[in-house]
Amino acid sequence: MISVLIVDDDFMVARVHAAFVGALEGFEVVGTAATGAEALAQTARLQPDLVLLDVYLPDMTGLDVLRRLRADGSAADVVVISAARDVESIRSALHGGVLHYLVKPFDRRTFEDRLRQYAALRGELAELDVAGQQDVDRMFVGARGSAPAPAATPKGITPQTLELVREALAAAAEQGLSASECSERTGLARVSARRYLEQLVAQDQADVRQRYGTAGRPERRFTLRSATR
Repeated sequence: MISVLIVDDDFMVARVHAAFVGALEGFEVVGTAATGAEALAQTARLQPDLVLLDVYLPDMTGLDVLRRLRADGSAADVVVISAARDVESIRSALHGGVLHYLVKPFDRRTFEDRLRQYAALRGELAELDVAGQQDVDRMFVGARGSAPAPAATPKGITPQTLELVREALAAAAEQGLSASECSERTGLARVSARRYLEQLVAQDQADVRQRYGTAGRPERRFTLRSATR
């Protein structure tokens, strides 16, 4: 198993990333950290294979964490996951030896592709005793991967939160959720929960139907497509 430490000061984002990692075969989340100090302490204590590192942290930047990990001789591999798009941050991450730099927001497929590339790279390195130039070229291309695809979601809809709502619907199975119930389960405002539910319907990932209560007022209930088949 590839052990993963998730570093992000937004607990909801960390939760979504943990769900992404947990769903991938061969990966396990061993810890989370919300600050740079926690990230350094958790890395030293847990010795993870991979650190998913945000740049914007409350006490220091993720790039400061990266520099300290390298100075301390940490063997952990690092993938930066951040909204930081400035060239200096990207250059500093490359100098620190990160394997990937994922720009938020991104879709789940992009996230999973990068982690699968990482797993394949580890597998190849484990099988090699001596590498020729072709082996080296192949591994460096695999380590960097291709550029992340932009998220195909409307303005104001983030892929991470959309995935959180989708997972809430999946947990509700055939019973489905109303906007109010989704709000309670995800911590989103009711209006926001309804927008994300409607976005899943627009993407043909969910269905919506009217259900009438005892008072005769209709209630819109949303169900995940896979849960209705």
